[in-house]
This record gives sequence, C-alpha cells and structure tokens, in this order.
Amino acid sequence: MTRLRIMILCGRSARHLHVANALCRAGEALAIVQETGGEWTLKKTLKKLRPDNLFRKAWRWLRDRRRYTGNPEAKFFFPDGEPRLDRSELVREVLHINHPEVVKLARDLQPDLICVFGTSLIRGDLLNEGRLGIVNLHGGLSPEYRGADCTFWALYNGEPEKVGCTLHYIDAGIDTGRLIAHISPEVREDDSELVLFWRAVQDSAEVYAEAIARLAQGEQLGRVQPGKGRLYQVKDRGLSHEQALAARLASGMLAKVALPRRVRWFTQEASGQNT
Repeated sequence: MTRLRIMILCGRSARHLHVANALCRAGEALAIVQETGGEWTLKKTLKKLRPDNLFRKAWRWLRDRRRYTGNPEAKFFFPDGEPRLDRSELVREVLHINHPEVVKLARDLQPDLICVFGTSLIRGDLLNEGRLGIVNLHGGLSPEYRGADCTFWALYNGEPEKVGCTLHYIDAGIDTGRLIAHISPEVREDDSELVLFWRAVQDSAEVYAEAIARLAQGEQLGRVQPGKGRLYQVKDRGLSHEQALAARLASGMLAKVALPRRVRWFTQEASGQNT
C-alpha cells in the first residue's frame, strides 16, 4: 500500500501528541516540528503589557490553572501512561513555525503532505511547500466557527450540534482553506467544554489518518468553503461570557441533547458524504 511522506507540525500538549502519533501510523513520517516560543520584539512586548491585555491574560491563567489541575487532558488522551510521541526521534524544535529553518527542512525533505495541528498561523514561504499542500486540523466547524475557542462559542451560542473540528487545506487566511472533513463528536448531557473539545480531537485523529490514506490512493478531497462565516479571536471571550455559559451548563443546557458522532467528507465531485 502506498504511504504518503509526511512532515508534521504540531504543538506539545497531550492532544497534539495524540494526533501526531495517529499521523505517524498513517503515513511515512519524516519529521515532527514543534515550536518552543515566539520571537519577542519591543512592539510585541509593549502590546502584551497593556493593562487590558494583562488583565485578560491573568484571569485566563487563573481559569486554566483551575481547569487543568491534575492534568485531565493527559489522562483523557493517554489514560495508560504519560503523554509521549511514538517517534520522538523525529522531533525538531524551532523558535517559531515560520522560521526559515522550517522552510529549509521542508525543501530538503520534500514531503508529499505537511500536516498541522496546534501551531501558530502558517505564513510566508512555508505556504508553498508540500507536494499536495498543507492540511490543518482546526478546533471548530469552518466557516461558521473559525479562529479561537470555537467549542466554547458553539455552546455559548446555543448550538451544541455545531461543536466539532474541521480538517482543511491551509491557505493564506485563517481557517479558510478548502474543506476536507467536518468531525462532530458525540454530545452527552454531562459534558463540559473541554471534554467535548477533547472528544472532537480524539475523533478527528482517526479521520486525519484516514484522509492521509485516501489521499495516498489518489482520492480528490477538498471543496471551497461556502462563505466566510465568522472569525472568533481570543480577546472576544470575556469573563462575563465564561460565567454565562457556566450557568447554562449547570442548569442542564445539554440535558435533552443526544447527538452521535458525525463525520462529513468533502470531495471535489460532491458536496459531502456522511459516514
């Protein structure tokens, strides 16, 4: 069976390692590139030190300290042990994902496909690499939910049926490239935002691997997105939004919601297919 030569660009959290491991099993992995941190400039530093940004970052830090106590994400994705990469020998660390070293690595390795999950926005020369292009796993259903915290916003907007992830090709926009698949997780009455997001990622790892196999067989996946939808930014999510959703979930918002796992594929010949 033909296997695509893939280069993986991913984050370092448990969910990112889980997806990277699934991709390594699906294709011939050449390298796993991880960011160690962005470059700091005076302009960027001054922006982060603005009072409004400091307040937002402080309460998000406190919120995440509470939500991640005991490392629940690691236990969700790696219930039998510590989070780890199966192919840790392939790891290359870079300052940021658009560093010239990453572009050079892609040109040296000549991968069929570059697979992305959990990195900074891909920009510049890197967009031109990969024989078949660059595919990304986005934590929302594009185009309606693009950008950050899309599971949160789908719940906040009263649309639990629109919680999910999108597998798509990367272009110069933010989550605007051609659609490959929509993956929507099972929704249960006692679910939290994080559990729904993690379950969507877990399901998406299988779909991502399947997409690599289908592309390796020459299947034509990908359709232009039907509109621009909405782009959510980190700064849009405030404390009042957090409190409102917490109250709704506590009052049984999902009590009568029973949704199964759903996957929709997008090909060049048809608008979609449910599996």
